[in-house]
Amino acid sequence: MSFPAPPAFLLQDVNIWSMIQGSALTLAVMGVLICFSIYSWTIIFSKWAALRGARSTNDRFLRAFRKSSGLEAVVVATERYRPSPLVTVFDFGYEEVERQVRGKNKLTNRSAVERALQIGVSEEMTRLERNMSWLATTATASPFIGLLGTVLGIIQAFMDLSTQQSTSLKTVGPGIAEALIATAVGLMAAIPAAIFYNLLSTRIRDIGTRMDDFALEFLNMVERGFGE
Repeated sequence: MSFPAPPAFLLQDVNIWSMIQGSALTLAVMGVLICFSIYSWTIIFSKWAALRGARSTNDRFLRAFRKSSGLEAVVVATERYRPSPLVTVFDFGYEEVERQVRGKNKLTNRSAVERALQIGVSEEMTRLERNMSWLATTATASPFIGLLGTVLGIIQAFMDLSTQQSTSLKTVGPGIAEALIATAVGLMAAIPAAIFYNLLSTRIRDIGTRMDDFALEFLNMVERGFGE
């Protein structure tokens, strides 16, 4: 079975830049999408490195915490593991314990220590989740921005067609193809943002769970050293 040959213009080399440079609207939409994409990749690389470092320092600090003989020994170790989110949680808890036991040598309010630890966890979660909303926005908004550019481009293509004497596919095809580039760029910005948003969110949740568990270990150590 033989198939009809495609139109000759479809066999020509496609130069995407030459297709879009004549349309200010397409360039504007693509410029917005490229800005979304660049900023999203900046967040992805910075977050990936920060979370990787946080997991590594968390593990080392947790080993030092479990081997220590008391809170004072842990305080000395915190300076070595300062990037660890667990260190921030420890600092909040230790400051509250120190206020309570100063001059009394015992823990007087366990609930206050729990609240201080929870504040530390919340502070770290806020820091870890900073700029994550931008990835979510890029993942959800970019396809629609690209689609808007495509719709407006197609409208422009048909308006240009109305001024032409020929209505063949060769006449309207380049304009439609030009308009579809905006959708493609929108998807190229959205897909990585969606993938890495999910991956990074999972890592942040894991670190949050680790901080909650550490808060319980901290309370156990406090009660052993400063029981009521």
